[in-house]
Amino acid sequence: MTESEGEKRGLVLVHTGDGRGKSTSAYGVILRMLGRKKNVALIQFLKHESGQWGEIRAFKQLGLEPIKTGDGFTWTSKDLDETAARALHGWDIAKKIIHSHAYDLVVLDEFTYLLDFGWLNAAEVIDWLREHKPRQLNLLITGRNAPAELIEFADTVTEMRKVKHAFDAGILARAGIEF
Repeated sequence: MTESEGEKRGLVLVHTGDGRGKSTSAYGVILRMLGRKKNVALIQFLKHESGQWGEIRAFKQLGLEPIKTGDGFTWTSKDLDETAARALHGWDIAKKIIHSHAYDLVVLDEFTYLLDFGWLNAAEVIDWLREHKPRQLNLLITGRNAPAELIEFADTVTEMRKVKHAFDAGILARAGIEF
């Protein structure tokens, strides 16, 4: 049966590009799903596991406990091998969650970095998703430099492009605006 005959399938969405808003846009999708009482999982691959940014606090108030496997931004990492190991552990967790059939939406936040840095092979990840992602599951992947294979595999790809950013003028990130 095709979707036009009535069966709906989950989508694969990618938010990529050098502009701000990839994760924030994904969080909007999470809010929509939670508002419709859907089951959501959020795995954050690089953000520090102890981080308590505004969105994390809000998600907890809504009953969503994000899974954070990172140790901070890669450019501040004191041990990139440890950063990579944590991210790969996050992929192991994500595979179990994806394969569980328990969720309507799974968000892999900052996942493209694992592909871009060569920590995971994009073709192998896509092959795994083709074989194991439940048909009804919506999967949203964020991060810069999404590989061509992932873009081709996805149903919807949005590229965020930086036009101007306050940081470039020396203005630091603001609580509630950027974290």
